[in-house]
Amino acid sequence: MAADLDYFARVLGAEVGFSIEGMGARVAMVRLSAGPPHILLTDHLEGDRPIFIYRVPDLDAAKADLKARGWKKAQNLEIPMGPCCSFKTPGGHRIALYELSRPQVAEHFLGRRDF
Repeated sequence: MAADLDYFARVLGAEVGFSIEGMGARVAMVRLSAGPPHILLTDHLEGDRPIFIYRVPDLDAAKADLKARGWKKAQNLEIPMGPCCSFKTPGGHRIALYELSRPQVAEHFLGRRDF
């Protein structure tokens, strides 16, 4: 994973938002553009595709809106920044939505480089 992080930063010119290590996992967030989606690189999730993660103001409202358009329920989980919902598109792309309910965590992680 460190090699991928280096490639995104050095070769693709991505900005590294953070690269943290804790609780047996490594997670890095990179930005290829000024706005979302940001890309999460992880070593503890299965699959070769990145997760495109979007912050929404209200996760429950976002899920209700998606459900009204035919979206099927997905995995709910907690990430350090707040509640999150992760799902795959029919073609296998991985997307996550999260609500920033703990903004101090995001501020704490930004700029952190553990690896």
